[in-house]
Amino acid sequence: MKIKYFIIFLIISINIVAQEDNIIRVFGDSLVGKKINGESIREVHGNVIMTQGSVKITCLKAIHNITRNIAELFGNVIVTQDSITIYTDLGFYNGNSKIAYSKSGVTYFDGHIHLKAKNSFYYFDEKKAYFYENVRLNDSISVLTTDTLTYYDNEDKAIAVGNVVVKDTAAIIYADSLIHLRNEKITYAYKNIKIIDPSNNLLISGNKLEDYHNENYSRITGNPLLIKIDTTDANKLDTLIITAKMMEAYGDSTKRLIAKDSVKIVRGEFASINNYSIYYQKDQLLYSHKRDEDKIAPVLWNQNTQFIGDTIYISLKDNRIEKMNINSNASIISKNEKYDFRFDQISGNNINLIFSNNRLKRTEVNGNVLSIYYLYEDGQPNGLAKSSAEKSIILFDEENNVEKVMYYGNPNTEYYPEKLVEGKEKEFTLPTFIIINSRPQKEDLLNGKYFLINQLLDVVNGK
Repeated sequence: MKIKYFIIFLIISINIVAQEDNIIRVFGDSLVGKKINGESIREVHGNVIMTQGSVKITCLKAIHNITRNIAELFGNVIVTQDSITIYTDLGFYNGNSKIAYSKSGVTYFDGHIHLKAKNSFYYFDEKKAYFYENVRLNDSISVLTTDTLTYYDNEDKAIAVGNVVVKDTAAIIYADSLIHLRNEKITYAYKNIKIIDPSNNLLISGNKLEDYHNENYSRITGNPLLIKIDTTDANKLDTLIITAKMMEAYGDSTKRLIAKDSVKIVRGEFASINNYSIYYQKDQLLYSHKRDEDKIAPVLWNQNTQFIGDTIYISLKDNRIEKMNINSNASIISKNEKYDFRFDQISGNNINLIFSNNRLKRTEVNGNVLSIYYLYEDGQPNGLAKSSAEKSIILFDEENNVEKVMYYGNPNTEYYPEKLVEGKEKEFTLPTFIIINSRPQKEDLLNGKYFLINQLLDVVNGK
């Protein structure tokens, strides 16, 4: 019997607590009670304090509809619950649903972030806020603006939708929508993404971004495109364009960008296709290599010359090619633009190329060297030389023509006079000879996205 009484007492106590929690209590300097359309109204003026459970509201004036359990709040309205504080000039509070809302400009603070918007709803039971129109969120190091934003206080999670812009000291992110997990420091962004790094004149666009701040790692997919602008000696824009299926960025000490699958690169007279490239920003080093699953090795073009090799290292200086190293199955093919199918060719185990002012100056080929070079006298064709050796050094003149070829280690050269060559050029190819016709062009990579270059320039120039 004692147990039965105890249960009844417990149920009654819970109901009383629930009812107490649902009651809105109002205090102020003066109070007027009245009936309007059969509903009980109390109007409170001066130093108004309204409480309901853990919710506390202060303002200059409140009109409390007791019948409906709702209140209209006027002047210097401050709503608090635990660490959450909301400021506005005109607001409304529903004691049944425990929802406060305002359309008169709202400021929200939870101890970590500041949020401002023209309109806001706050759901006290869920500790969830919904903001729309002119939304601005200030975190410790970044500022986010958007059309709408939902903030979950317990999870420290923000979902922004519509014209999202995030600025911090390093970059600006634009996106259609974004999810940010503040505690985990993880950000996801979706659709029409643009990441602009003004200090490096860099823009990356795509349709999905994942950023893991604690791991210094970001990944962008959905037709990612990279644009990097530099200025040449003639004050002309020199633009690096990269496309791929996926781009990854590591912000650690190596500061590297990895482009994967269907990678296409264009910069001036330089172009490349491959499936795996790494760009080390700090060291200005570009590395491409053939993976086990790749059908063809990386291909590069510089002016009228094609380079192929299983691994290719390119060292840059002041954003210009300084050195190139091609390892394993390396070959170089240069086309003479004046004559059909007259390709200078050389292959070997390893090829090192030295550039000067973006011009090929010297080439060193090591191991199993094979070469075919067409000869000219006073600009007229004069047969070709077919050679083999263990090592070869080729020097180029100012016009990028072969100036001198030297062979070392069992050199062997055969000369073919012009009468044996003309019309039979296709018979003179090395075993590794292949012409790749899919050289990417800048216009194709940008594909109607030239406006991104102007947008990057505007940000870089502070417009």
